[in-house]
Order: sequence, then structure tokens, then C-alpha cells
Amino acid sequence: MSRLSVRVRATLAATAIVAVALGVAAVVLVGVLKGSLVDSASAEAARRAHGTAVMITASPGITAGRVSEPLDPDVQVIEGADLSEAEWQAVLAQPAQAVQPAQSITAHSTTGRATNDQAHPCGETADPKDTAWKVAGRVEAVRTERWAPAGSFAVATMPVSTVEGVVLVQARASLEPAGAALQTLQGLLIPGIPGLLLLVAALTWLAVGRALAPVSAIRTEMADITASDLHRRVPVPRSRDEIARLAETMNRTLDRLELAVDRHKRFVADAAHELRSPLAILRTRLELAPPEPLAAEALTDVERIQALTSDLLLLARLDAGEPACHGEVDLGQVAAEEATRSRPRPEIRVELEVAADVVVRGSAEELRRLVANLVDNAVRHADSTVIVRLARDGGGAVLDVCDDGPGIPAEHREAIFDRFTRLDEARGRDAGGSGLGLAIARDIAVRHGGSLSVVGEGPGARLRARLPSP
Repeated sequence: MSRLSVRVRATLAATAIVAVALGVAAVVLVGVLKGSLVDSASAEAARRAHGTAVMITASPGITAGRVSEPLDPDVQVIEGADLSEAEWQAVLAQPAQAVQPAQSITAHSTTGRATNDQAHPCGETADPKDTAWKVAGRVEAVRTERWAPAGSFAVATMPVSTVEGVVLVQARASLEPAGAALQTLQGLLIPGIPGLLLLVAALTWLAVGRALAPVSAIRTEMADITASDLHRRVPVPRSRDEIARLAETMNRTLDRLELAVDRHKRFVADAAHELRSPLAILRTRLELAPPEPLAAEALTDVERIQALTSDLLLLARLDAGEPACHGEVDLGQVAAEEATRSRPRPEIRVELEVAADVVVRGSAEELRRLVANLVDNAVRHADSTVIVRLARDGGGAVLDVCDDGPGIPAEHREAIFDRFTRLDEARGRDAGGSGLGLAIARDIAVRHGGSLSVVGEGPGARLRARLPSP
């Protein structure tokens, strides 16, 4: 779950919470509605029984035989003689109940029996030692399964006194409307709840996506900010919420970072610039000094310091993003000139395989420095031969500089482009290398919209620079 995005987790959580809430609400709703409908049916059965009892008692001198015929399809009158012997034995086996027959109405339903106390329609009472026990027992013993099957009807029973004795009035109310209402409700809930959950998930997905849109914009902007464009800032949303405060904090952090980097760049540039004049004077004096071994060694050291100072100044300009004078440059001519320039190891042969009319757009000075650094690096590590190859590829220029030296291990193919990085072989071969040549070459290639990388396998090393066509 932790690997999922915030948007997915929020959508799943909101959907799960709503699903639980809707499930509980549906169960409670169905239960309450079912109980209410059953109670309504029981009340309707009791009302019918009471109405029939009032009709019977409203006719003076009525006998049990005269009311044995049904007065309503949902009402039946049971005389004492209609009870079987087994039912009478069940009546006699009933314990005494403190219920007066003139006050009891018993309603049976699928959920049980509900007893409601009402005034006897005749306003009469019977002897609790005689009539109460038997009538109460008869009410419980009367079987109504065939007339009102369980689960289909709610039944209410009421004892009524007549001239010839007590009769039982039973009324029923159909539970079919209740079942139809519950079925209709379930028909709405079964497809409605999943549909509602899908709607909640969709709305949550859109709402969370809208809320996280500023975060995506901030992340995209931060991913594009590099050391060369620290002046850029992340967008601050209009809402004054946590995301807006996060964006403001990031912008303040970028302000401090830009200030620190600018100070560092100015320090490097100023230091390198201030070193140029003393080094030039020192070199001049050493060149004019008598030719002695110590003076020659000092002159070599000064030349290396001057080269390092020049590299630092160039890096400072590249890091500062100073605009260069770009124009069309014949890269083949530049490569030929730099390849034929004299170097400290004259025994290394430099071969040229340069295509004609390979023109790119950029700074001639920086592209010359790019080629010079690549050739110098190859000559420094080669055993006998360096090949400089220039060709067109897909409308762009491809410059390959190959040597037959020990090559570059796979684990160091990116590390060699870091500043002040030198491999052990380079330290042994050339103690004066500063480790800035390849770093400067890659920065120049990237500055011109290209790339510089180590390619190929096998003996020796091959560095490939790709530059776009104008």
C-alpha cells in the first residue's frame, strides 16, 4: 500500500469509508423498514379484529352460532366447540395467566407475538379463575397456519363474550406489501450502492488530483533546476494551504542556495583571475633565467598552474552561464588543427578521419577547447596511436576520439567526467593532470545541446561527442 501514490491511497480510503458507511446504513434501513412494515400489518390486523368485535357486541342477544359465519375474508370467528381435544388438553395444561380476556389482544406475525392491551368492546369482565385461564390458553392454542400461513400474514386474536359463551375473533393482514416494499428497496440498494461507490471514487480521484496538481508542477520545476539555472523558482499556488507554504519554503531554500553558489563562483573566478598576473610574471622571469635544471622544473610547474588557472576560469564562466558568441563553426577544420598541434608525447601518432563540411553552430573557442581536451586526454593514455574521427549522423555531428591505451573500466565511465577526478593509471602516467579536462569537455558539449560519453568495448578508450546540426 505504501508504494501506491497519494492519489490512489486517498481514493481507496475514501471509497472504503463510504462503502462501510453505506453498508451499515443499508442494513439498518432494511431492518427498521421491515420492523415498521410488520408492525403496521400487525396493527392493521388488530384493528380489523377490534372492529369485528365491536360489531358483534353491538348486537344485543347475539349467540355464538350466529357469528360463526365469517364477516370478512380476512376475519374468522372461532367457537369453543371448534377446538379439538388435543387443543383443549393444551389449554388445560397452560399455567394461570394474569390476563383478563376482556383486555387482551394478541397479534401474531412472522417475527413473534405482540400483545396490546385494549378495552373490551363490551366493557365486561369475566371471572379470572375460570374464563381468563381458558380464553388465554385458547388464544395461544388456536392454530392458524392453514388460514394465515406463517410469513405471509400478521394475525390478531380477540376474545368476545356472547350469550352462549366466549368466541374468538381472528383477523389477518397480508405481509405481501411489506415484502414488495423490501424487495423494491433491495432492488434499489443492490445496484445503487456500487454505482454510488464508483461515483465517490471518481469524484475523490478528481478532487485529489486537482489538489495535488500544484505538487506535480513543483516537482516538475524542481527536476529541471540545475546548478546553472538556480534563478528559477517553483510556482506558488494561489491557495494559502500547506502546499503553498511548501512552495514558499522551497523558493526560500533556492534563494539561499543560489546566493551560496554565486559566492562560490565569484570566489573561484576572482582567485583564478588574480593568479594570472603573478603567474605570468613568474613564468617570464623563469624563461629569462639562466638555463638550470631547477629553473626548468619551476617553469614546468608554473605552466601547469597556469593551465589549471585557465581551466578554473573557464569553468567559472560555464557555471555562470555567460552567453557565448555563437555562429557556424567548421568542426572538421577545428578538429584537424587541434589534432596536429604539438603535445608533450611526440611519439604518439594522431590519425585523422574527418568528413568534409561538418558544420555546427556554437562558440568556436569553446568547441576548440572541447576537441583539444579530448585529444590531450587520449594522447596522455595512448600506447602508440590516437584516432580522431568526425562524421555526420542523423543530421548532427559525431566526434570520436579513440586511443589504444588501457581503456576505461565500466565502473568509472561516469566518474571520469567529475571535476578533479583522475584514475590511478592517470596519476601514474601524468602526475600533473588536474582532472578537469573531461569535465570541461562535457560541460561544453551540454552547453551546445549535445552530449559526451564513453562508448564501445574492447581495448583502448573511445569518447564520443554528439553535437546538433545548425
